[in-house]
Order: sequence, then structure tokens, then C-alpha cells
Amino acid sequence: MAFVLSVSGSPSPTSRTTRLLRHVDARLAGRGHHVVPFEARSLPAHALLSGDFDHPEIVAVTDLFARADGVVIGTPVYKAAYSGLLKALLDVLPQYALAGKAVLPLATGGSPAHVLAVDYALRPVLSSMGAGHITQGWFVLDRHITAREDGTTLVERETETLLAPVVEGFATALERLAAPALTS
Repeated sequence: MAFVLSVSGSPSPTSRTTRLLRHVDARLAGRGHHVVPFEARSLPAHALLSGDFDHPEIVAVTDLFARADGVVIGTPVYKAAYSGLLKALLDVLPQYALAGKAVLPLATGGSPAHVLAVDYALRPVLSSMGAGHITQGWFVLDRHITAREDGTTLVERETETLLAPVVEGFATALERLAAPALTS
């Protein structure tokens, strides 16, 4: 069982990105992984924007990243890139905060025109932070994620079918990274 940090870079309290992440979290938990959800918007803006590395909440999230075996990073796409909130969070983390970790990049947006944001905007910054293995990322159209009346999330069937092997690939990467530690 791996420890997975699932990070939403959305500034919205009703975020489809966060809904998608919680959906993925449930799949990973179903495979026996311990998943901790985290919303970057919960951090104090002044600490993020001033780069206050010693702020207790920044120290706490830095510790979560350090403890994680794998990280799921989700972001809405704005202007063909990941959110400014996610950028601010990544900026306050240590340079190699993702070293040795499996990372799953996910993005949501209103148009298929943004599909390349995962590979051309998000993947390079994750790589620069030392990610041990960045698995295939995925982009989901906002309209394919809806909230049911009971508060649960519905992911459109075709999207779910395409997303499932992406999540499985990440879970497999987590298990491979954890395997050497188990045999030592």
C-alpha cells in the first residue's frame, strides 16, 4: 500500500477538477492505497504569494509531499496552462519535492483545444521538480464531470472508460516504486 497525496490546484470551491480527483482517489483507495486529498486553495494566500516557506501550513504541505510515495496533481486549464494557484503551491515546495515519486497529472477544461496543456505546460514543471516517474496524464472536459443531487460525482461513461487505464497505470507505477522497499 502506497501513500498518495491527491492535490487539487483549483481555486474554486465547486471545482470539477476536485470532483475528478476525488473520483480518482476512490479508485486508488479501492486498490488498497492510502489517499490523502489536499486542496491548494486551503492554504493562506499571503503565505503562497509571499513565498513564506516557514509558515506552518506551508511546512505541513511540504511534509505531506515529502511523505508521499505518489502524487496526483489536478488542475483546471486557464489560458492553455495550469492554474496560478497550483503554480504558487509548486513555487513554495523544495526544488526536488517530487524526487523518486510517481506522479499522475490530470487537467480539466472547457474545450478540447486545451488537451495539450497536460504535456506541454504541466509535465515539464513536474519533471523539473524531480518526479521519479510521470505516468500518462489525462485531460477531461468539464462537461463530462457532473455533480449528482446526492453530492456524488458522475464521470461521463466514455471518459470513465478512457480514464480507467490511466489510473491503473499510475497505480502500477506506485506498486513498482514500492516493490524495491518491500524486498529490501
